[in-house]
Amino acid sequence: MTDTASQDPDILCIGSVLWDVIGRSPSHMRQGSDVPGRITRLPGGVAMNIAMTLARFGLHPALLTTIGRDAEGNELVDACAGLGTITDYVYRSTDLPTDKYMAVEGANGLIAAIADAHSLEASGDKILTPLVDGTLASRNAPYEGFIALDGNLTQSLLDQIARSPDFAAADLRVAPASPGKAERLQPFLTHSRATLYVNLEEAGYLCQCEFATSAQAAEGLLKRGALRALVTDGGSSASDGTSDGIITQTPPAVLVTRVTGAGDTFMAAHIAAEAAGSGRDDALARALTAAAKYVSGEHAT
Repeated sequence: MTDTASQDPDILCIGSVLWDVIGRSPSHMRQGSDVPGRITRLPGGVAMNIAMTLARFGLHPALLTTIGRDAEGNELVDACAGLGTITDYVYRSTDLPTDKYMAVEGANGLIAAIADAHSLEASGDKILTPLVDGTLASRNAPYEGFIALDGNLTQSLLDQIARSPDFAAADLRVAPASPGKAERLQPFLTHSRATLYVNLEEAGYLCQCEFATSAQAAEGLLKRGALRALVTDGGSSASDGTSDGIITQTPPAVLVTRVTGAGDTFMAAHIAAEAAGSGRDDALARALTAAAKYVSGEHAT
């Protein structure tokens, strides 16, 4: 266990923490392609990707998730702690295996991916116990800090969190796990303390329409009741929409070497910038720079 165990967390990352198995090739790929490349296994999942980036920016993120007590789970807990995340509050299941994510990426982007997050889904609200039993917070003293929440949780649990007074004092930062899970975030569209982080496609799912630009998507989410919306559109643009207006910036141009985790890096860098006191323009610029470095193969910092 690293010395993060003795530190108080300054942000909670709730959601998927699993092994990422990623195959990458420099070749353009299509269905049925069989090409040379590299296969890696690293700690991943939306919550973990966010937490790792937060840790690199000097924050002390704690994970609220489920990890099996199998050999892969023990390895994963040790790896997560070694990357600067606090694992003390993880729910360790004795009867559920450790979750996995498998993806294939080519020079033309993500080709296919499968997320096996069944153990996280099966654990339900057990992962939230530290927020109500006095460990991190209680019913009488709700958690007041930053919470990064990912859409890999079940629809029922996300609905529960959106309605629960246990989260009423937190600064909620919410992101879908994938475009296919974007509609799970509907309860947060009208939440009084939730900031949404989505890409252009995910914004379209939430608003049930198509958008041409990130600015249009941010405006659409605000019209649907969102308190705040951060919308990315790959290398084209990113927008931050609030009641004070919409700001849009263009990401730095880089050579793309990986895409899995880029949105999570953007979100984490943006939270870290605002936690350090940055204004909206500066926070957006820092987040875009971090995401650009990530997709180019550098560390986000």
